[in-house]
Amino acid sequence: MNELEYLRPDDQAHAAALVADDPGARFLGGGTNLIDLMKLGVERPERLVDVSRVLDAGVKQTPAGGLRVGAATPNSDLAADPGLRARYPAVSQALLAGASGQLRNMATTGGNLLQRTRCLYFQDPTKPCNKREPGTGCPAREGEHRGLAVLGASEHCVATHPSDLAVALAACDAVVHTSRRSLRLTELYRPPGEDPHRDTVLDHGELILAVELPPPLPRSRYRKVRDRASFSFALVSIAVALDLDLDAGTGAVREVRIALGGVAHQPWRASTAEAMLTGAPITPEALAAAAEAELEQARPLPGNAFKLTLARNLILDTVGELAAP
Repeated sequence: MNELEYLRPDDQAHAAALVADDPGARFLGGGTNLIDLMKLGVERPERLVDVSRVLDAGVKQTPAGGLRVGAATPNSDLAADPGLRARYPAVSQALLAGASGQLRNMATTGGNLLQRTRCLYFQDPTKPCNKREPGTGCPAREGEHRGLAVLGASEHCVATHPSDLAVALAACDAVVHTSRRSLRLTELYRPPGEDPHRDTVLDHGELILAVELPPPLPRSRYRKVRDRASFSFALVSIAVALDLDLDAGTGAVREVRIALGGVAHQPWRASTAEAMLTGAPITPEALAAAAEAELEQARPLPGNAFKLTLARNLILDTVGELAAP
């Protein structure tokens, strides 16, 4: 057992200060990921600052017509929210695909976004890992990497981000509000580069307060490919939000957002494919060309090249189904 200090502050400012002033401190929300990492010996905090009672846990309409989700909102509550299910079905679908009911009852919205990778080498303190201990190497490149990144990785790290929710929020163009700033969800995460131990751009002691969803596009969907149907992390997942010009009768794409999960260090916005599809009707030929162009930048390892086929097929099937009359 490792001794640690447990604190439950009365307000957000005090909570942020308690962590900012102590390099060994961590925020504690639902604890579904942090406690696991502590049990494995990956995380050894000297101080836990419980923020579960100082953060908002509600889902509210915004004046602009979107939704604001408090960072302490349990995943189960968010997935079941009637407004979210009706207007942002991809988000609800992603949450329900993410974990068991027991975990969803505990896991929070803010904590879900800050999950750490499930790479086997990261989770095993007896193995080297640049993400856990900078400078020790990335044995996954030559070892077990079947579930790891094919896009945006570096020679220092090929880990993937495990959150289903983050993928759906990326396709919604969600904004993350912290105790210091607001930023797009896709700007929250850092590429692995030469210092993959830093997962996000957040400063130590910077607290996620809420996630804001802009007004939704008319059609959205989340799909996930995994080794088993129950409580497994994605090999590849996809969230799509789509708006078609049906008034003119052309069916041209007004706006499309495509985010891939299980393939990179963060939810991967398929910006190349989005740009190629915008402004014209979706045809099988155009969709295939857009998917191929997006995946040209992939750099798979020998054991995970199959993910490119999965990603291509998910793009074709999911966008194609959403675009159907």
